[in-house]
Amino acid sequence: MNPTERFLKYISFDTQSSETAGTTPSTPGQLVLARELANELEVLGLDEVSLDGNGYLMATLPATPGYEEVSVIGFIAHLDTSPDASGADIRPRIVKYEGGDILLNEQDGTVLSPRQFPELKEYVGQEIIVTDGRTLLGADDKAGVAAIISAVAYLKEHPETAHGKIRIGFTPDEEIGAGADRFDVEKFGCQWAYTVDGGQIGELEYENFNAASAKVTFKGLNVHPGYAKDKMVNASYLAMEFASWLPVAQRPEHTAGYEGFFHLTHMCGTVEEATLSYIIRDHEHSLFEEKKKSLQWFVNRMNEMHPGSASLEIRDQYYNMREVVEPKKFIIDYAFRAMTQVGVTPLVKPIRGGTDGARLSFMGLPCPNIFAGGHNFHGRFEFLPVPSLEKCTQTIVKIAELVAAAPAK
Repeated sequence: MNPTERFLKYISFDTQSSETAGTTPSTPGQLVLARELANELEVLGLDEVSLDGNGYLMATLPATPGYEEVSVIGFIAHLDTSPDASGADIRPRIVKYEGGDILLNEQDGTVLSPRQFPELKEYVGQEIIVTDGRTLLGADDKAGVAAIISAVAYLKEHPETAHGKIRIGFTPDEEIGAGADRFDVEKFGCQWAYTVDGGQIGELEYENFNAASAKVTFKGLNVHPGYAKDKMVNASYLAMEFASWLPVAQRPEHTAGYEGFFHLTHMCGTVEEATLSYIIRDHEHSLFEEKKKSLQWFVNRMNEMHPGSASLEIRDQYYNMREVVEPKKFIIDYAFRAMTQVGVTPLVKPIRGGTDGARLSFMGLPCPNIFAGGHNFHGRFEFLPVPSLEKCTQTIVKIAELVAAAPAK
């Protein structure tokens, strides 16, 4: 199978993760796909294929004879798709893009338009894979899975392409921030690795947000509304007031580049109790800490106005991998050179998000991120240019070649 065929096969599996399940993996479909991939890797002839009960799949492509001393490197992708949109019954379509709008769903008139997504214009003349406007596509990160397996299949079928030992790993629950929770770095056994979880062609990322989640809970006092004067405290109104205090300029829709944000992801409430759920992001650690402190300051302010009404829970999720990866810049250099040599212009930029690689880097496995080719992740307008997926596969092969041609690190 070529990368596109693999991708279309993998997205037929519903692997949407769940933030409320409390299990690993959080949904059974991830384990179903992992078993399918394990079988495929065994058929390809890879060694040390292992799948644990938590959905972590690892395998080895042995070194070309004579290249056993080459640095052991890894490639990692995640099995799950985002909880933000359905990943069930995905109906993909390959279209030759000639410009203008693409009608995704005739029944409801859903179109993928360059007016809303101007990056489409970069792919005129190319085949792109789109949805039917009802679900996400799953390029995040089944494009990465397809590229990695296609790359090791190519290396297996072309023994004249020298490479060292290569480890591949597929993780569950990356989309809910748990992909690295049970990843066994020692078992993986690499000097460094690359997550193949980036977006547009050429992306090369080794710095990401510092990240935390926050939950603000408001307690009210409910009495009959006919007799509520000077007695009722409506928790939902407290939540609305609190949300209005946070700076509008620090919302995701008003930030770019290195700018951080507070993002309200969920809200629910009654008169008696209400909650606001936020994610907090910033590239600079000092600004990240300031954002967390400012949330606590606003909670304290609410409690001054309405004693005992508000409480805050904050949980750090991951940190900026630049601290770990930058001292070993040769890892980035390999990826940069590989892209250049396969005809891709590297786009080195910060990730406005996170990957498994961020946490893995702090667990002892330096792990920058490279493109898988998709756009508009987590929604029904997601699309994947076929040539981008092919170039991702070629980049992985070329990284392996370049590492084999250099002294072991």
